[in-house]
Amino acid sequence: MATRQKSAKQNTARVEVQKEAKSEAKGRSASKPNGTMEPAKGKLGVMIPGMGAVATTFVAGVEAIRKGLAKPIGSLTQMGTVRLGKRTDGRSPKVKEFVPLAGLDDLVFTGWDIFEDNMYEAASNAGVLDYRLLEQLKPFLSSVKPRAAVFDHNYVKKIDGPNVKKGKTKMDLAEQLRDDIRDFQKTSGASRLITMWCGSTESYIEPTEAHQSVKSFEKALRENDEMIAPSMIYAYASLMEGVPFANGAPNLTVDLPVMLELSRKNEAPICGKDFKTGQTLMKTVLAPAFKARLLGLSGWYSTNILGNRDGEVLDDPGSFKTKEESKLGVLEHILQPGLYPELYGNIFHKVRINYYPPRGDNKEGWDNIDIFGWLGYPMQIKVDFLCRDSILAAPIVLDLVLFLDLAKRCSALRGLGIQEWLSFYFKSPMTAPGLYPEHDLFIQLMKLKNTLRHLKGEELITHLGLEYYD
Repeated sequence: MATRQKSAKQNTARVEVQKEAKSEAKGRSASKPNGTMEPAKGKLGVMIPGMGAVATTFVAGVEAIRKGLAKPIGSLTQMGTVRLGKRTDGRSPKVKEFVPLAGLDDLVFTGWDIFEDNMYEAASNAGVLDYRLLEQLKPFLSSVKPRAAVFDHNYVKKIDGPNVKKGKTKMDLAEQLRDDIRDFQKTSGASRLITMWCGSTESYIEPTEAHQSVKSFEKALRENDEMIAPSMIYAYASLMEGVPFANGAPNLTVDLPVMLELSRKNEAPICGKDFKTGQTLMKTVLAPAFKARLLGLSGWYSTNILGNRDGEVLDDPGSFKTKEESKLGVLEHILQPGLYPELYGNIFHKVRINYYPPRGDNKEGWDNIDIFGWLGYPMQIKVDFLCRDSILAAPIVLDLVLFLDLAKRCSALRGLGIQEWLSFYFKSPMTAPGLYPEHDLFIQLMKLKNTLRHLKGEELITHLGLEYYD
């Protein structure tokens, strides 16, 4: 009898706890959002400078998914979830259901390129996607034709093409791009626009006086300053039109005071730089593991072979220097040698990229990693990542398009300028001036999801977990 009474009391207590938990969860879900988020009404126009392998794989992929021919594998916005509240609450909606993202059916496309091939022809030449899939997408892809590009052979020495804008000054070229942007919005019926740089890696340069303010930059445009790269002209034109801009290459482009000024003034969010796809993705996974376990690192030798247009461009020392700077910074920021000099104070880090035409878009990233452990005993790790560069980049492009559009519609984000919460997608993330970037992939993902929780007024996830043992 006493046992039954005790069991009944336990059941009652359990029910009360469950009711309380549900009540708490309901209260949290009804909490006040931080700022306002306008709904994603109408078409979203995606403008892409550089209609090569990455751009065509992205656009073809979106159309294949819309037609039910494929799944959006690799896309956080389409397949990812975000946990809300306690683990016991059981609330993990899909990201696209949690925040108001544009639907794939609402995306419309245009682009600029130095070659005259439409997207079907460009995708066929890139050799990333199977021809049987491309044939099913041919009518749509053939309709996306490139606009004449802003191009300077001094910045990309290994390629050239006929589809190039002419102008007396770089300001003339910027005005032509602004005309293109207005024309696309009008002809496509898009209510909102995003610019996504998928063009080639430009030769390495460092900021000058011309990049310090809008006034000095516009003066430099009118004077044809050689330190104004084509990607900067696209960024300037986009931001002047209030269009968010993401930089998928390691170029300076928007990582400049002038672009931050324009971004804030015109409430056009910016982010970059350099899509995190193959070898660097592996570094941002492995390096945090070494640091977490306090394993030392003596050296990290990385080499890449690839044969697409990107590989051809990077065969030029100037363009390679830009890419090298982007790839080399990852380990230092993750491992913090200043804090752990005995473990990471004397790392030999070498990066090589080799153009190898037979490989095409199927890049191989090979790493030799020399680590040391207890009592200083040496160990080695070998990683050979046989990846498909554009297959890894395409879902990044999709997520950035949708998240940048969200930022533009969000009162808490659109005036910030740099969208550091999107660091997850980049080799060399942009940050506020003077702030070091966070490269750890898992911290970046936590930052991204906590930003979404913050916008919706949800409790941030700290993973402390003590509340489960009160």
